Amino acid sequence: MASMAEQPCYTLINTSNDFEQPTELQLRTDLEKGDNRTKIDALKKVIQMILNGEKMSSLLMTVIRFVMPMQDHMVKKLLLVFWEVVPKYHPDGKLMQEMILVCDAYRKDLQHPNEFIRGSTLRFLCKLKEPELVEPLMPSIRQCLEHRHSYVRRNAVLAIYTIYRNFDFLIPDAPELIANFLEGEQDMSCKRNAFMMLIHADQERALNYLSSCIDQVTSFGDILQLVIVELIYKVCHANPGERARFIRCIYNLLNSNSPAVRYEAAGTLVTLSSAPTAIRAAASCYIELIVKESDNNVKLIVLDRLMALKEVPAHEKVLQELVMDILRVLAAPDLEVRKKTLNLALELVNSRSIEEMVLVLKKEVVKTNNVEHEDTGKYRQLLVRNLHQCSVKFPDVASTIIPVLMEFLGDTNELAAADVLVFVREAVQRFDHLRPLVIGRLLDVFPSIKAMKIHRAALWILGEYCSTTEDIQSVMTLIRQALGDIPIVDDEMKKAAGEVKEDEMQSVGSVQRLVTADGTYATQSAFSSVSTKKQEDRPPLRKDMMEGDFFIGAALATTLTKLALKYITLTTDKKRQNGFVAEAMLIMATIIHLGKSGLSEKPITDDDVDRIATCLRVLAERSELMHEIFNQKCRQSLSIMLAAKIEEDKATQEAADKKVVKVHADDPINFTQLINRADMGPGENLFDVTLSQALGMSTKKDSDPIGSSKLSKVTQLTGFSDPVYAEAYVNVNQYDIVLDVLVVNQTADTLQNLTVELATLGDLKLVEKPQPLLLAPHDFCNIKANIKVASTENGIIFGNIVYDVSGAASDRNCVVLNDIHIDIMDYIVPAACTDTEFRQMWAEFEWENKVTVNTNITGLSDYLNHVMKCTNMKCLTPEKALSGECGFMAANMYARSIFGEDVLANLSIEKAIHMGKEAPVQGHVRIRAKSQGMALSMGDKINLSQKKSGKPMAA
Repeated sequence: MASMAEQPCYTLINTSNDFEQPTELQLRTDLEKGDNRTKIDALKKVIQMILNGEKMSSLLMTVIRFVMPMQDHMVKKLLLVFWEVVPKYHPDGKLMQEMILVCDAYRKDLQHPNEFIRGSTLRFLCKLKEPELVEPLMPSIRQCLEHRHSYVRRNAVLAIYTIYRNFDFLIPDAPELIANFLEGEQDMSCKRNAFMMLIHADQERALNYLSSCIDQVTSFGDILQLVIVELIYKVCHANPGERARFIRCIYNLLNSNSPAVRYEAAGTLVTLSSAPTAIRAAASCYIELIVKESDNNVKLIVLDRLMALKEVPAHEKVLQELVMDILRVLAAPDLEVRKKTLNLALELVNSRSIEEMVLVLKKEVVKTNNVEHEDTGKYRQLLVRNLHQCSVKFPDVASTIIPVLMEFLGDTNELAAADVLVFVREAVQRFDHLRPLVIGRLLDVFPSIKAMKIHRAALWILGEYCSTTEDIQSVMTLIRQALGDIPIVDDEMKKAAGEVKEDEMQSVGSVQRLVTADGTYATQSAFSSVSTKKQEDRPPLRKDMMEGDFFIGAALATTLTKLALKYITLTTDKKRQNGFVAEAMLIMATIIHLGKSGLSEKPITDDDVDRIATCLRVLAERSELMHEIFNQKCRQSLSIMLAAKIEEDKATQEAADKKVVKVHADDPINFTQLINRADMGPGENLFDVTLSQALGMSTKKDSDPIGSSKLSKVTQLTGFSDPVYAEAYVNVNQYDIVLDVLVVNQTADTLQNLTVELATLGDLKLVEKPQPLLLAPHDFCNIKANIKVASTENGIIFGNIVYDVSGAASDRNCVVLNDIHIDIMDYIVPAACTDTEFRQMWAEFEWENKVTVNTNITGLSDYLNHVMKCTNMKCLTPEKALSGECGFMAANMYARSIFGEDVLANLSIEKAIHMGKEAPVQGHVRIRAKSQGMALSMGDKINLSQKKSGKPMAA
């Protein structure tokens, strides 16, 4: 006799926590004498109690006598659920006599004039596992195939299919019966069910039917077309010789009206044929789906399929011809879709399509100018980066890209403008012929630049690459316009005094007497009486320095020094030389004066003063060494950095492009006529693979034959001396956790109503309550519990085991279980992001967890590798920056959860040299995340892994 947990049950009914169990006598009274409403409520309660483990066998005849004769549709529906869950066997395994009466009631319902009752009864028969109950009903089920209503006919087909699959001796001629039914049927849902049955029961008949109507497939409904695609895939996978027979049908289905059919047909076509025409047709179908479907999730899924196609070298060449079609997807408003599309297009673009792609991207750039949306800035930044990469891959198009991108420098989105300048800096260094164009455009847009960081970078480029006297004079004019009248302090004092007294200028440091609200006198210095209105009218560079940011002043001093030294070499006229140098020195001096005057919100820093003073000294002395450092060494440093970056990108690309040799020189040649049929198939059956993935079953060979990694996930829940021993294996499958609990009865008593009661803490939700069990002396059983996970936080599952001892009069016994801690590492995957994105997220994330390093690992690199291994995080700091030994290490790490949550970490560790080689690493790890739970969970993980290491661990 199967236990309650092992019995088949298809209907799950949620029981509320405040559900009060009525007595059996009360239920019997309600079922016998109550009105319709009372009987319905009583029947619902009976079903819930049976599902919770109560037997209720004494109520069986009551239900048969007083409830079954009722014609109410709600009662009929509830009775079907009741007959599904009620125990149908005596404890000795024999079928209950009452079931004969129930069987007669089924037969009457199958002949009922109402098509809903007939159809729902047929659906119920699909769930019956007792051939004794089904056998008398077979003639009635066969008759339902000829019913006038399609709802009855399609459920009759399903019932025949499940009965044939479970008890083929009851209806041995089922395939022939359904094949004849299919020939004369017109309703699409009925045809679909019949065809699906033939696929699984008699594939040859299904193929014969498909061959007979292969030209009409495009006129079928989408539900039938989907089943046809599945059949063709399975047949061609098992017997590749059939491909030529059905591939034309798949081609035709690419033009189906249903997007689901087109998607499945394209996927099947790719697996059946690798011919360029087939790949082009499938890829074009995918692109059309992405463009026409409004659901972003669908767009992302289909984009993934296109990216998977690109991974095959032979298919990549075909996709390169479709780059312009792929770029049509940019019309989608979602940023993630656009990002994936641009990445795919950039990988596929070649010298033939680059010009067209640049034109499309330029149009997209123009479109973003007048649209204000929360993602517009990010999209603009994405376009800038892609245009940058296009010009790096294909230098010929750089001259057409630069004028468009220069417009971004005056943009309010600082990140997009910063990306443009990085691109411009690289272009102006690498392509000499573009320098006049770049400098000319930069001089034109310089007045429109708003952000201080952009000013700083633009000044550096102008100072480094202006090479004619006209350009140098133009830069000096722009700088004077961006600073306003100089000396700055005198000009500010005049403005401040003008606010106090308009007709005459006040002296420096003069004060004005003011009367406060309480009648007393107060003094106000002209230094602090700076009007808000005047602040708004200030030129941009002066505005930045008045706000206390004098780093722009130091950058300006360096630019002026470079320009002055170049001007000296370009001009022979001493008067003009001295005039230019004097003007540059005056600007530097006035910046220092402003920083020391107290007019600015913050005083100038000592570093900035030193930098500006050094520049003043260089211009005063004008030595050859300084000239070389300012005008040659700086550019050399940039070229070295860019060369290193190109090398790094090249190495990354080579690693990504490293293709595995599929066919070796000494491999045997495969002749189609001689090859074994099994070896011709294109690998695993995709339907089986996707089903096993959905069920959480690994399709790969187990790399751990002795199962030691599985044993590490077993948690002991009770002690060995407890009357009931329990342990659980925690199996994590993406968003689900399956607890497989082994329960052992260690007593000599029979344990009744043994229930594992579980509860959760955190973002975990128990899907269903484990069923009560009957456990014999020294017997054991397995109980499974499903738990849904909503976010990446440390979840805890706790509970107890309660049971009754057979024959004992005492209360229920209880064994408290140990807590099960869910490891968040199952949801964390390493991820990569740029330095700018890391800094932006670091500033935005509000939750920080600082973990002090407490370990006995002695090597800095060893500790970093150990933390990366324990937390599944990826190190963003390049290997070159981490190499060498200096007693100190700082590294940034990044990871992402499968729920899309980001987590950042900054590792700052040191090893004091004076403490010896065996001294442990010291320092701290700072973790930042958007949610508190994520930051705390990751910190706990690092703390636990530090303490677990018993000896220094090498990575």
